Amino acid sequence: MAQDPAMAEVHDESRTRDRVRRAVGEQAPVTASVLAKDLGLTPAAVRRHLDALEDAGLIAEHDGPLPGPRGRGRPARAYVLTTLGQEQFRTRYDGVANAALHYLAERAGAPEVENFAEAQIAELEQRLRATVDQELAAGGTDDLQARTAALAKALSAEGYAASTRPVGEGTGLAGLQLCQGHCPVREVAVEFPQFCEAETKAIARILDVHVQRLATLAGGEHVCTTFVPTGALGSAPPTAAERASAPPFVLRREPRSDTGPGPHDGD
Repeated sequence: MAQDPAMAEVHDESRTRDRVRRAVGEQAPVTASVLAKDLGLTPAAVRRHLDALEDAGLIAEHDGPLPGPRGRGRPARAYVLTTLGQEQFRTRYDGVANAALHYLAERAGAPEVENFAEAQIAELEQRLRATVDQELAAGGTDDLQARTAALAKALSAEGYAASTRPVGEGTGLAGLQLCQGHCPVREVAVEFPQFCEAETKAIARILDVHVQRLATLAGGEHVCTTFVPTGALGSAPPTAAERASAPPFVLRREPRSDTGPGPHDGD
């Protein structure tokens, strides 16, 4: 039986919209022009799908900086997945991974889950460190800002859609926020925060400075945000003794808007 042309058109439209949604999840924060080029669609078609996804609460406009050099004129709108969009981005393998970790926790205990998480993140850290060192060697600069930018680029290559933005400039709380618009292990980290904790420690080791995780996708935020101090608190990497004796560093978090990602400052 021949397929109804109207139904076929609706099916094609739905498939294309799903492609756009998945591309946002993989590349966020990403603009309509980049999506159009990567997906082989017209900018008008991509914007139509982005508007529909935004109306459905699956994506939101990103308020932070975009990776790469900024051009002239008004900054382009970029998009990230919302919590609802992240939920729809999960794969059938997420449930298998969670089941395996629950099995490990029941049979061997919670410490073994932590050991497993640290082992997995250690492999990621090794790849990130190699990429960062290569990037810094090519650029000829190795300060904290350059290292954080290189780390964001390396994380993006691993599927974390990372970017950086300055905060608190001119104050003792000056620093950078390392933002990750996507997390490949989000569904696992929702139930097993040991992955987030291990990742934060890896970031601190790569940057050689104490950092603080302010927000996570696993915790229901639109992005993972890590504060990297560059002011008085981060002018030099602390020693092991200083790290052990220093009180925890806390930033007050601004309320998050219901209509978009909102500021990435958190506690």
